[in-house]
Amino acid sequence: MHPNPAFRHEDRALLEALIAEIGFGMVFAATADGPRVAHVPLHYTGDGAVQFHLARGNALVRHIDGATALVVINGPDGYVSPRWYADAAQVPTWNYVALELEGRVRRMDQDGLEALLETLSATNEARIVEGEPWTMDKTPPDTLRKLMGAIVGFELEIMAWRPTFKLSQNKGADERARVAAGLEAEGSPAIAELMRRLVP
Repeated sequence: MHPNPAFRHEDRALLEALIAEIGFGMVFAATADGPRVAHVPLHYTGDGAVQFHLARGNALVRHIDGATALVVINGPDGYVSPRWYADAAQVPTWNYVALELEGRVRRMDQDGLEALLETLSATNEARIVEGEPWTMDKTPPDTLRKLMGAIVGFELEIMAWRPTFKLSQNKGADERARVAAGLEAEGSPAIAELMRRLVP
């Protein structure tokens, strides 16, 4: 989390929407074997928890049940060139959106894992415009059992939300407008749009 309080954004609905829209993040934990990270699809439960699954062979599986972990979701980002400022006494920086979620992890039972997989696939299949959505019942039961046996489901109960929305809030409105235009022109329209919509 960036230390500048100007870059905080405490709108919980926006943070929840960020998790739902991106749907993917990283789980970090300190283990006896050293720090470990896993890259995972995420589901926000709506009641203060995020769910994810790991391959049974992932190094985190042996350590994470009952542990405190950190989930990080990265949103849009973009390089900010000093040439976009009217003030020449500037240096390069990076605008970005990131959300850190800290909490205690618990292992899910098999029913919970199956519900998570159904939710994840239904959510992501709904984003595909063409064709009929894939559902778990299209997989032969023996194959599905074997595949589910190779993964483990977890739920992190969120104890701390730490968002960073670094959108040039520390610059004047004219400077922000130039930066947003520069980011958009250089192929980062999502972060430019957030700058325009979220910073007064």
